[in-house]
Amino acid sequence: MNNKKLRVLVLAGALAAVAYAGYQFGVRQAHEAASPGAGNAAGAASAANKKPLYWHDPMVPGQKFDKPGKSPFMDMPLVPVYAAGDGEDSNVTISPRVQQNLGVRTALVTFGKMSGGLVAVGNVAYDERDVALVQARSGGFVERLYARATLDPVKKGQPLADLYVPDWIAAQEDYLASRRMQGNETASLVDAARQRMRLVGMTEGQIRLVESSGKVHPRMTVSAPISGVIAELGAREGMTVSAGAPLFRINGLATVWVNAELPESVAAKVLPGDAVEARVQALPGSIFKGKVNAILPEVNATTRTLKARVELANPGAQLLPGMFATLTFASNKGADVLQVPSEAVIQTGTRSVVMLAQEGGKFMPVDVQVGSEGNGLTEIRKGLSAGQKVVVSAQFLVDSEASLKGTTTRLSDTPSPDADKGSPRHHGVGKVEQIGKDEITISHGPITSLQWGSMTMGFKVPSTGLPPNIGIGDRVAFDIKQGEDGSFEIVAIAPTSGAPKPENKPMGGMKAPAGVAK
Repeated sequence: MNNKKLRVLVLAGALAAVAYAGYQFGVRQAHEAASPGAGNAAGAASAANKKPLYWHDPMVPGQKFDKPGKSPFMDMPLVPVYAAGDGEDSNVTISPRVQQNLGVRTALVTFGKMSGGLVAVGNVAYDERDVALVQARSGGFVERLYARATLDPVKKGQPLADLYVPDWIAAQEDYLASRRMQGNETASLVDAARQRMRLVGMTEGQIRLVESSGKVHPRMTVSAPISGVIAELGAREGMTVSAGAPLFRINGLATVWVNAELPESVAAKVLPGDAVEARVQALPGSIFKGKVNAILPEVNATTRTLKARVELANPGAQLLPGMFATLTFASNKGADVLQVPSEAVIQTGTRSVVMLAQEGGKFMPVDVQVGSEGNGLTEIRKGLSAGQKVVVSAQFLVDSEASLKGTTTRLSDTPSPDADKGSPRHHGVGKVEQIGKDEITISHGPITSLQWGSMTMGFKVPSTGLPPNIGIGDRVAFDIKQGEDGSFEIVAIAPTSGAPKPENKPMGGMKAPAGVAK
């Protein structure tokens, strides 16, 4: 009988030894997960010689404890976290193999000129400074039209219409008659007749034709003064025209305008004289260069945009009025500035962050002040220096790795637990008794950092409100801090349902950590 009892005791001892070995293995695994590089014997020995910065639960890395003990969230001991080689626990160290798996790419912070890079759209229109108006210099009749429709292309010097002008007949006959007269005073008469021909609208070329031919020319041929297209046609065959009547309006196409709509917020970045490149869908692959002619002093009250008038060279008259154009503005001014790829900058809503790559596989998020953006680059006004490396891909995967390591600085806007040095936080665990609009009542255990015993009291609800998964009767772990009015406010709270209630007894000879309810 005694032998049977002895065998039972031996078996129980063996099972206890196996369980203890499994427990120690689990602690080592958790320690390796929280402290990269400590998985080998050399790393463990190095970590043992260092003083831990704090203790935490790897499942809730944001909560820190100043002493070892049992986690209030999970049924496991707290894990120590050691300082990195540079003494900054805001870094996260990732091995090259993990970096390759995450697809981490980096780029250098460089100096360079920032292109305006502003893109806008607009419609092609005639250059209103390249316009010629053809009028009837004298009253007459339209005998023949060479250009019969609007938008007909014409070239400089091309005949447009033949006009029969009766007033010219009398003026030319007087001139020819004065030339045939003899006498000392005939020279003055010839000059007077020549002046009369000018007054009835004849050009110097037409006058010389009468002089050289000695014949009357009652018809006038109207020619195009510039090359372009007929924008307006005011003459028809057989109609009577009076002096000064508009016959043709010709628009040149050597240059065209593009009227681009610019938002108020970016209009100040565009100045007259800035270089512009234009592209149109009708001519893929073609780039038309020009410059900003003027920023029109008028704001559209509906769209809140200003109109930029862009003048473009139009070789071959390929750009036609009404075409839809995409414009890229490039500023000609500005000194060299720090710049990084735009994909490296993460906008969190209230700040701009880049993930800075350091030596030894370390990464650290850095707040930056950004400036202008263009051509895939963003200006950095504050926060970086030339030659540094920033992460341009997998930033959020690196941030997730930082979360697992329990770093104090993250990409999110949530402040670190020890961010507010002037108002320390105090940790407690308890049960929610009541939830009001501005207050939550919790029956909590002792809070040793405040030398409080177990009690039921109310705390102010944070301005952001409580998490949706907090309800009456839930067991919660919470952080509080004292406000200027002396009251205590909840700054962090999370449910601990499913976790065993922390015991008063220390575990494994360790004392209970400060801030953990006994």
